[in-house]
Amino acid sequence: MKVFMLMTGSGPLMILTSHTSIEDPLVLEKLAAKGIDKFLSYEVPIELAKERYGGHFSVVSNDLHESDDLRVLDYNGERAFRLFSFTELGAATVREPAGG
Repeated sequence: MKVFMLMTGSGPLMILTSHTSIEDPLVLEKLAAKGIDKFLSYEVPIELAKERYGGHFSVVSNDLHESDDLRVLDYNGERAFRLFSFTELGAATVREPAGG
């Protein structure tokens, strides 16, 4: 299970996925279906996300299944920015559709 902070055109959000990479084609397909095809992403250490989100993390992760392998952990970008410092996050991954 992985946690990612995404910086999207409509603002930051946190996602939880059973895939090992934000660049997994299935993850990208699911994000595109939600209208997210251009973003910056940062991996969040899972233990840190568990600590900061507490019971909410457990509820969302318990609802994650193999057939439904991506869940939004937090739509509130302001809260995500307050909960995590950029120094706590992994390196940025840039995703942009062909043609910009």
